[in-house]
Amino acid sequence: MYGNSRHSSPPGTIGRMRPHMLYFFCNYMGEKILFQPLTTTDRVTVLLYRLGIVLSSMITGVAGFLAYAVLSGSVAIPPLLQNTTVLVVLLFMFYFSVGLSVFFIHLYIGKLYRFLKRVFYLATACLIALVILGNGNPLFPLSMTPAYRLLLIPVAFCLGFVTAKEAFCFRLYEGYLLFGLMPSYLLFSSMRVLSFQAEMTGIIMTAALLVFFTLRKVFMPLHCDIGDKSAYTP
Repeated sequence: MYGNSRHSSPPGTIGRMRPHMLYFFCNYMGEKILFQPLTTTDRVTVLLYRLGIVLSSMITGVAGFLAYAVLSGSVAIPPLLQNTTVLVVLLFMFYFSVGLSVFFIHLYIGKLYRFLKRVFYLATACLIALVILGNGNPLFPLSMTPAYRLLLIPVAFCLGFVTAKEAFCFRLYEGYLLFGLMPSYLLFSSMRVLSFQAEMTGIIMTAALLVFFTLRKVFMPLHCDIGDKSAYTP
């Protein structure tokens, strides 16, 4: 279904593909078969796809740190992260990073790929709406009116789709958790059914899972994201 394989590998192949120091992270991933030599385009698109995952993880990690600092009250928040402009830039960078992963993901089914791109277009429209509602500051309506957090669900779905795809292909099962957790968190947060502590904890959990997912994903051989090109359908 996706641009990866779950077939068995020739003896000794897996051992040559992963460094010993990364054994813990790679041990339970799916099999990795080199179906055909990678082109320059293959390598570039895979690197851009993974760059999107890394940037998304880093920005979400910053959000997790801020949530932990606020929740604990014992961790000082750097002045830079108290600057509203910086936080707005991080939000835009988050959308950009998710877009990288969406547009450079390798999927066997063309219709599914086009659907994912349409969801990201919707996410972009929602971001524009937040900018308009906040008179240039998309964070303002999100903080003042929880219902507007529903507008973040499309971008959360896109990122969750990426993690779920990796969970399916390579047994990175935390990807399934992220796929369900992120939209659910935004839904419950927008409905004001979560306490302040629960909201902060949700952000911390999401950040921790995404960082763990990223560490397990980015060290995989590049050809794993390409799979068997002969199986691609328009």
